[in-house]
Amino acid sequence: MDTKTKDASTAAPALHDEAADAEFIRALGRRVREGRARRGISRKALALNAAVSERYLAQVENGETNPSIMVLRHISTALGLSLMELLEAQQDSTEYRLIQRFLEQLAPSRLEDALLCLMREFGKEDASRRRRIALVGLRGAGKSTLGRALSNELSTPFVELNSAIEAEAGMSLNEIFMLYGQPGFRRLERRCLENIISQHEAAVITVGGGIVSEAETFNLLLMNCYTVWVKASPEEHMSRVVAQGDLRPMEGSAEAMEDMRRILVARESLYSKADFTLDTTGRTPEECLKQLRQTVTPTP
Repeated sequence: MDTKTKDASTAAPALHDEAADAEFIRALGRRVREGRARRGISRKALALNAAVSERYLAQVENGETNPSIMVLRHISTALGLSLMELLEAQQDSTEYRLIQRFLEQLAPSRLEDALLCLMREFGKEDASRRRRIALVGLRGAGKSTLGRALSNELSTPFVELNSAIEAEAGMSLNEIFMLYGQPGFRRLERRCLENIISQHEAAVITVGGGIVSEAETFNLLLMNCYTVWVKASPEEHMSRVVAQGDLRPMEGSAEAMEDMRRILVARESLYSKADFTLDTTGRTPEECLKQLRQTVTPTP
C-alpha cells in the first residue's frame, strides 16, 4: 500500500508549465512597456512614481523577473491602468500577434498616432461622434463665440468644460490651480469631460487649450467627439484676448507674443489630430460659422 502510494505520488503530473510561466512574465513585461510608451512616460519617471528602482523596472519590462503583486499594483496605478489590464492574458490569434509585432517595431513616439488611428477606425461610429462637436484651441481663437452660435443653429446644448470644472470644484480655475496644482486640475478636467460625454449624446463643447497636454484626456475627446481645432494667428489671438478685457498680456507684450508663438508651435502636432482645422484669422464670425456648420453637418 505504501509502495503504491509512493509510486502514484512520484508519477503525478507537474502542476506548473515553466515555459508557459516564462511566456506570461514576458507578456506582462510587454504590457508594462507598451503602457508606458502609450503615455509617453520615461522608464525613470515610471520607476519613481511606482516606488521601484529603474533597474528593477527594466527587468520587469524585459520579462527577466517575477514581480510581486504589490509591485504590479504600484506600476498599474502609476500607469493609470487597472491591475487586471496588466495581468490579463493577451489574445493569441495570428492577427493579434502580427499587430503586436508591428506595434513593437514602432518608435514610442508613433504609438500614440497608431492608437488614434485605431480609435478613429474602430471606435465610436462617425455618425455618433459627430453629434458631439468639440472645439479645441488657444484662448482668443473664437471657440466660445462659434460654439454658442453653432449650438443655437443645431438646437443642441452648449457646454464649456472649464465652466463645468469650476462648478464641480466650487471655485474658480485660478483657485483650483493654487490649491491643487496642475495634476489636480487635470484630474478634475478628465472627470468632468467623462461626465459631459455620458450626459450628452449631442452637444457643442468647448475645451481649454491645454487639454492636449494630457494624452488620455485628449484621446477620450477625440474618440467620443468630432473635434475642430479653431486656430488664429498669434497676433489675432492676442488682440482678441485684450478685446475681452484681459489687459495682462500687454504688461509684457513682446514676451507674451513670443510665448504665444512658442505654445502654438509646440502644440501644433497635437491640435492637428482634430478632425478638422478652422482658421479664423482675418475672417468674420459669420464666415467662420458658415464653414463650421458645413463641416459638422455634411451634405448626404
